[in-house]
Amino acid sequence: MPSAAERTRTLVQSTCSAVLLVPGLDAAGPDQLMPLTRGVGPGGDLFLELPTDSPVVRAATHAEDDELTAVLEITDVAPVSVPHRIRGRAWVSGWLTAVPGMSGPGRTTLRLETGEAYIDDLWGAEDVEPDAFRDAAPDPLVGHEAELLQHLHAAHGEQLDALYGLLGERPAPSRRPAVVPLALDRYGLRVRLCEDRDRCFDARFEFPGPVRDVGELRHAMHTLFEGAAS
Repeated sequence: MPSAAERTRTLVQSTCSAVLLVPGLDAAGPDQLMPLTRGVGPGGDLFLELPTDSPVVRAATHAEDDELTAVLEITDVAPVSVPHRIRGRAWVSGWLTAVPGMSGPGRTTLRLETGEAYIDDLWGAEDVEPDAFRDAAPDPLVGHEAELLQHLHAAHGEQLDALYGLLGERPAPSRRPAVVPLALDRYGLRVRLCEDRDRCFDARFEFPGPVRDVGELRHAMHTLFEGAAS
């Protein structure tokens, strides 16, 4: 399974929505606190682009001695329609400073020196040490996951339904649960099975080994569906 640091790094480098929370700027509109781009430097610090007229940029520009604390909050929402769509949240907190000369017109890059991180997702809730976050790599499927899950949901409903047969003996449901692809990473596929909105459970199907790219993923999914059909 992916470590907490890997999962946090994946969310930071995904397209999930994020907001930069700074004490004293609670009244600012959410659109003024959402980074336009975000990335992670080799030292584990976050580099966030925001509009130059954002109150966060003004606060960081006028801060002295790296004393401006901030938290990047990331919310991960399933890219397919499923009950309880929020898959998790991650928080990276630290100290915010402006980095001149790194952005284009109308944008300013801010550096968030990582002090601590925390993730609460489908795997559970865990603290993440800065060194672990720095050394972790995002999941290789992060840039493709949303499209892949949407494709599975739209085009492979029959194969997904067949996965129910791999779960072994279970209490007979009142009706056959709908099987919806919920999350995908290099280690496996997670689905959500729902009889109705209030009666759902998740199941995880591990690949024989971690995949490195979409090509290897296709082979792993074919093997999984073949096993469910037999």
